[in-house]
Amino acid sequence: MHTKEKTSNVVIRFIIAVIVAAYVLFPFFLVVINSCKDTSSITANPIGFNGISLSQLGQNLLDVIYNTHFLFWQAFGYSVIITALSLVLLAVLGAMAAWVICRNHTKWSTVIYFTFIASMIIPFQVVMLPLISTFRDTGKFIGIPMLQSVPGIIFAYLGFGGAMTVFILNGFIKGIPMDLEEAAAIDGCSPEQTFFMIIFPLLKPVITTVTILNGMWIWNDYLLPSMMLGQNGAVKTLPVAVQAFVGSYVKQWNLILAAALLAIVPMIVLFLFAQKQIMEGMIEGAVKG
Repeated sequence: MHTKEKTSNVVIRFIIAVIVAAYVLFPFFLVVINSCKDTSSITANPIGFNGISLSQLGQNLLDVIYNTHFLFWQAFGYSVIITALSLVLLAVLGAMAAWVICRNHTKWSTVIYFTFIASMIIPFQVVMLPLISTFRDTGKFIGIPMLQSVPGIIFAYLGFGGAMTVFILNGFIKGIPMDLEEAAAIDGCSPEQTFFMIIFPLLKPVITTVTILNGMWIWNDYLLPSMMLGQNGAVKTLPVAVQAFVGSYVKQWNLILAAALLAIVPMIVLFLFAQKQIMEGMIEGAVKG
């Protein structure tokens, strides 16, 4: 009797998992099949298989890569630079902030920590208009353009991604014994040496997780770059550059979807290779927190 109940539970869970997976993967399915069509086939039946051709997929990809308005390689390069620099700074600065907050048991450290937590629940739509005016005024004050520039968008990602980074790293650091730091201090290590030589290497699993999660967000983000970089600026990420195929009266759907496919493939490959590290880091951070 119990065996039949367990079997039925497994079947039900499997069916639910298949339904959820199909629901989640359906948009990606549409991108893939419509990247293999021309615009007329997409317009006639976007969810059908009529008009699918590998030769058409190759033609669409070539049209995207060598399009003079899209500038694929330039947008790809800016996406790589912005994502890589943002991730490095988030990992280093976030780990430093989390360590200081975790080890300083004062009311101010508690206030700062809960300020980070509170900032995670503020919708981006609430701050996006003040953000643009603030960055514009800040750029004028310091003499460094913060809009339509790589430093500006990186600084914005540090602000929006810092809260989650500190939150996850703080939970992991709580599980690191204080004895290690006390032993380092007895051996004459400065706080900086203690952090970079002892604490930071121990954070590798959770930093890998945070880096991958932030990387997928930054790479695929559209709203923040579209506001800060603009549609007509020299600096464009891949999601923003796709707008080149969207006209006032004509939308080149085959090229839009082929460009979207090119943009998401690197993140899919990264996730497939790093999913083990993501799960390990999340589990260790949760247990130690």
